[in-house]
This record gives sequence, structure tokens and C-alpha cells, in this order.
Amino acid sequence: MLTVPGLCWLCRMPLTLGHWGVCSVCERGIAPRGSCCPRCGLPAIHPHLPCGRCLRKPPPWQALVAVCGYRPPVSLLVHQLKFSRRSQLAQPLARLLLLALLRARRSHGLPRVDMMVSVPLWSRRHWRRGFNQSDLLCRPLARWLNCRYVPDALRRTRATPAQHRLSARLRKRNLQHAFALEFPVAGRHIALVDDVVTTGATVAELSRLLLRSGAASVQVWCLCRTL
Repeated sequence: MLTVPGLCWLCRMPLTLGHWGVCSVCERGIAPRGSCCPRCGLPAIHPHLPCGRCLRKPPPWQALVAVCGYRPPVSLLVHQLKFSRRSQLAQPLARLLLLALLRARRSHGLPRVDMMVSVPLWSRRHWRRGFNQSDLLCRPLARWLNCRYVPDALRRTRATPAQHRLSARLRKRNLQHAFALEFPVAGRHIALVDDVVTTGATVAELSRLLLRSGAASVQVWCLCRTL
């Protein structure tokens, strides 16, 4: 018997490859991020050179890749993944991130990495949600990119208030000493994967931890970068 084709999560049309989740038409229709700094991911004049913000005070990571800004339709899919427990969305979203990575490699020579790590959740929040959305993104990405992924490389050492409820200043204070590294990273080029980067406080704290532990470089990969 023929298998019933999957439907695109956005336009609900049948997919030739059901596991893609988003059809090629909808994928091309996702609004591009425009000209953004390759380091911080914020709007910039030149898409291949660090912006003035990064020249004055660069973030601890070396490059940031995002599918788009935090806006529909991707933001709606991310919200469904996290808060409606639709874990089947993780692979289609990971594919969108893969396409963004391949474009970044072609356009401005994004270096390859040795290892991927995911932003960890506090154990109780992980238990309530049933999964870590960053972990679900990493698993297919690691397979497609033939890259090592260590699920438990990073650990939250204490519970912290949800970041989206805090101001930018409180976000930084909220995350101090909130993480621990459980895997050696000396000399490795690391990709740190998260679903959404807003102020960058979480990925900055984790990047500093990785670099202090000897990582050669850190890239941040995410679905949405708030502009």
C-alpha cells in the first residue's frame, strides 16, 4: 500500500517527503533576515563584516546563524514545539536550520565545527515539558552534518526564572553561575544550539563557560534571532 503523504505544517499541502515538514514553496517564503552581522546576528550594513557593535564590544561567540527573526511563521512553529508539546516539529525546524547553515557556509565561509552542544533546561522544567527543544534540534542536525553531539555536555546547576519575563539587565544576573560543563572541550570548535536568541544572555554565558574551559571557538545556531 502507498503511504499517505505528510502535509506541510504551514500551507497544509501534501509533501513528497513527509518528514520535511515544510514544503519548498513555504520554505522560500520565510522572510529573509536581510543584512545582518555574521557575528551577533543583529541588523548591519554589511552582511560579511562585523558590525560597529561587535567592533566595540564583541560577543563571546565567534559567529551566529539563525533561520529568521522572531516572527511568523517560524515563531509560531517554535511556540507550538515548546508550549504545545508538538515534538514532531523538531525535525522540520532542524531542517530549516540546516538550510540556513549551508547558506552561511556558501555566502561567507562559515567554518565547520567539531562538536555540537544544546542549551540545557533545568531538570524540573525538562520533566514538565517532556523534552528539551534544543536537544531535539541537535539530534537530526548532528546526523545530517556528521558531527559529534554530546547531549549532556552542559548542565543547569540551579533553577532560574524564565528569561522572557526579565529585563536585559536581569537576564544577565539571572544566569550567573547557572551552568556547568560535564565534557572536555579543549581545542574543539563548538556549535551551541538553541531555539530562540533574544538578548543573547544565555548563549553568552554558555559561550564564556566553553571558552574558559579551552574551546577553540563557539558558534551559536538558532531558529530565531530577535532583532
